[in-house]
Amino acid sequence: MAFPILSTYRLQLRGESSGFAFTFADAENLLDYLDELGVSHLYLSPIMTATTGSNHGYDVTDPTTVSPELGGRDGLARLSAAARERGIGLVVDIVPNHVGIDQPQQNAWWWDVLRHGRSSDYATYFDIDWDLDEDGRIVLPILGSDGDAADLEVDGELLRLGDLALPIAPGTGEGTGPEVHDRQHYRLVGWRNGVCGYRRFFSITSLAGLRQEDRAVFDATHAEVARWAAEGLVDGVRIDHPDGLSDPGGYLAWLREAVGPQTWIVIEKILAVDEALEPTLPIGGTTGYDVLREVGGVFVDPQGAPALTALVESAGLDYAATPKMLAELKIRAATDTLASELRRLRRSIVAAAGADHPRLPDAVAALLTHIGVYRCDYPGLAAIMPTALAETQAQSPELGPALQVIAAALASGAEPATRLQQLCGAVTAKSVEDCYFYRDARLVSLNEVGGEPHRFGVGAAEFHHSAATRARLWPQTMTTLTTHDTKRGEDVRARIGVLSQVPSLWTEFVGRWEAAAPSPDPATGRFLWQNIFGVWPVSGLENGKVGAELRDRLHGYTEKAIREAAWHTSWNEPDTEFEDAVHRWLDSVFDGPVAGQLTELVTQLNPHAASDALGQKLLALTVPGIPDVYQGTELWDDSLVDPDNRRAVDYAARRAALKALEHPKIRVVTTALRVRRAHPDSFLRGDYVPVLANGDASEHVLAFRRGEDIVVAVTRWTVRLTETGWGNTVLSLPEGTWKDALTGVIADGPTSTAELFAELPVVLLERHRD
Repeated sequence: MAFPILSTYRLQLRGESSGFAFTFADAENLLDYLDELGVSHLYLSPIMTATTGSNHGYDVTDPTTVSPELGGRDGLARLSAAARERGIGLVVDIVPNHVGIDQPQQNAWWWDVLRHGRSSDYATYFDIDWDLDEDGRIVLPILGSDGDAADLEVDGELLRLGDLALPIAPGTGEGTGPEVHDRQHYRLVGWRNGVCGYRRFFSITSLAGLRQEDRAVFDATHAEVARWAAEGLVDGVRIDHPDGLSDPGGYLAWLREAVGPQTWIVIEKILAVDEALEPTLPIGGTTGYDVLREVGGVFVDPQGAPALTALVESAGLDYAATPKMLAELKIRAATDTLASELRRLRRSIVAAAGADHPRLPDAVAALLTHIGVYRCDYPGLAAIMPTALAETQAQSPELGPALQVIAAALASGAEPATRLQQLCGAVTAKSVEDCYFYRDARLVSLNEVGGEPHRFGVGAAEFHHSAATRARLWPQTMTTLTTHDTKRGEDVRARIGVLSQVPSLWTEFVGRWEAAAPSPDPATGRFLWQNIFGVWPVSGLENGKVGAELRDRLHGYTEKAIREAAWHTSWNEPDTEFEDAVHRWLDSVFDGPVAGQLTELVTQLNPHAASDALGQKLLALTVPGIPDVYQGTELWDDSLVDPDNRRAVDYAARRAALKALEHPKIRVVTTALRVRRAHPDSFLRGDYVPVLANGDASEHVLAFRRGEDIVVAVTRWTVRLTETGWGNTVLSLPEGTWKDALTGVIADGPTSTAELFAELPVVLLERHRD
């Protein structure tokens, strides 16, 4: 029997070879704690067999088996049974778009294709470009340079180069390594050539795309998932990156058939700010990035925008030119990072249209700059492509003839249309999430997957309307604040968001810090200062020094951030001189007078950061949708982007905190989860109605009713509120008597907000029946 999904708790599982293990058995040992916390379902990261040493599981090497490192099929069954004894169900993350091929021998399907070429039983499983090489070989861009092929050596049935081992086709193993290489079904080339013989996950060469549009591939990769559903081992599945597939809608229809009508399906669909989720999809909703933006954004004070914009522009940047920069980043992603995919798309366009044009690559890249979503071939988005064609034509009339060739190819709706959509998503990810979000330094808490930093926060009216709509259309969508992919943890974003309330103070401190420890590049400095502030310990220095762990973490984050930004250095072409200068600067921040000033500012603003962190947490747990608590975030969490957010979690500390119930965050989390369990109808099927405050400080309250017996209210913009006080502000509660589940306070009718928020900046009211 499936348990109703009221909430989830995300666990990142890892095998022993990843450095530290967190297996099914470890998850089983947490069940008592998670049950007491109030969780209804465990939400597991991918559990299929992955590349040895994987610390995330998205590089699946065998989608037909449960990872032996995690405990295998039997371990999953034991975990499911133990969870069900406590009334807890399982939700599992699955990866249909790609598999890991970094260690070819570990992926039996890929190994067989490399060994047997087109005659392999698995040749049609992968999206291979057999026409790229004139001899029909798979082009593998895994060498440092083309010349490295001369160093290949034959070792029995293997072709070796250092740690790399590849199969030799039957009967072709005689001769030198280079001679044998020339007879294989694959051709090794340098990765800098910008060619790749198979569809990748974005630009990651070690992840090869699967052809889920082929029913045989779908059946092979989902037999185990279907078994879980049929045997009642899991109640739900999370689908990783369905937009990368040939036909997401068709895939999800097959998936619904495979797992049955009752299984909860949520998809990692990154919606643009103004994009609605396709209503015809047979799913519960998304994984919640859209809600994350709204919940965090409502605490951002719009009054801070002008001053923070001015601070960015003082570094020599024109913030108004951001749309132009974004267009340039998309063009660079299409024509450089994803050049191999663009060339393959061009060939399919020419074949389908029966015509070519020398400006076709330019036209495709320009067209993608006018598509503001990951892909636009969902039925509800049918107007986007003609609008994008029109805008491209108007902006660049000289591309008109090439655009006609594109339109002729798209008319068939076949391969060119599919590849254009797949390229669109990859271009968006590489230009926005993986580059622009590491450049925009106005308020970096807004630089989140699914976010729009150019929109400075979210107004209360927008928040309420979106929530009410979600209650009607997608009541089972996931809501979240932190995931394994977020750029910063929820509490780090909450602290940085407070800067919107004190832009002048922040400007003053940054000026002081830049004078004492000038950053090597002002624009980079503006970005990094906010992130340093976001994770700086409230306790300040340890024995006068920054802790070694935090120092290492920030150095690691900084290297990733400046390479992703790709202003002065990049992953492919690292500028060691610039990177060394940034690392020296970071050390000067840690070891000089700035460290004490950072502690001073963090101490001053931390009460406001904590207030916002509690407010957004309660909202995420009570607005329409199914809330997910990412591992460890029931206490304060200072995580940055992966792999920082996948560190081991101290559950002994969390068990102690849950027992004591003194920490405000775990108190809010467990109370909200238990209230959800006590009022399932209100949260799963109840409506959402804004409750409006009245009085001079009414803008500092956000409140709403869920169903007939729950009212939620949170405080925001507390810096100004501290100066003015609540004054005459009241919240007119719905008819009846209400009791705060957090504090036990009883209230009814128009209630003073000063009384409501006397102990905590949030309240969770249940209808009180004596």
